[in-house]
Parts: sequence; structure tokens; C-alpha cells
Amino acid sequence: MSIAFVIVSHSAKLAQGVVELAQQMAKDIEFRAAGGTDDGGIGTSFDAIYSAVEELTGAGHQVVLLTDLGSADMTVEAVLEVVDGDVVRFCPGPLVEGAVAAAVTAQVGGDLDAVAEAAKARDIFA
Repeated sequence: MSIAFVIVSHSAKLAQGVVELAQQMAKDIEFRAAGGTDDGGIGTSFDAIYSAVEELTGAGHQVVLLTDLGSADMTVEAVLEVVDGDVVRFCPGPLVEGAVAAAVTAQVGGDLDAVAEAAKARDIFA
């Protein structure tokens, strides 16, 4: 089972930018950006996050979720209450560094636990 990512941000542009950067390092990995509110504002959307997770798990992926700020964490936690927790992992940590480190780990064949651990890395580029 391959690993895919949902990048959750209060800003649609920020989420897409993190996806763009991480894909440069891990071209074979699937990403979805779930940024902003449903009406295009700043905030998070339960529906956008849930849809991204369902799309990726429905395609047979294990899913790692990364967030930018605390209230995004709360929205992700609400999504986790209604999805299959065996194939979905929330990895709080630094968004940009965590996304790149986790994506590279997935690209080289790391399992869900290794990818989740890499997402927590703070000093990987020091």
C-alpha cells in the first residue's frame, strides 16, 4: 500500500505551495492540498480535508495529514473521528520541513510509521 499526503493549511495558496515543494523531492508520491475555507477564505474546511482523505484511501493509499496551525489540528482531529484510522495518520510537526522529509521517506519506500516519524523532524536541513 503506497503512502499519500494531505497538506492542510488555513491558506489555499500555502497548502498548494507546500505540495509543489514536496513534489519536487518526491515525484512518485500523491498529494492533495486542503487549504482555506469552502468559500475561498482563510481557515480550514472539514469537507475539503475529508474529501481528500476519502479520495486517497479509496485509491488504496495510506494517508498522512500535515497541518499549519492549531485550529487546523482540531479540524483534522474531527475528520479522524469518521475515517479509517488504520490507514490514516495525523502527524503534527513543522509543515514545510515535515512534508518534505516525510515525502522523501515515502518516496524511498518507508512504511507509514517511518513516514510519520520523518514528518516530526525539525532539524533535517540544519
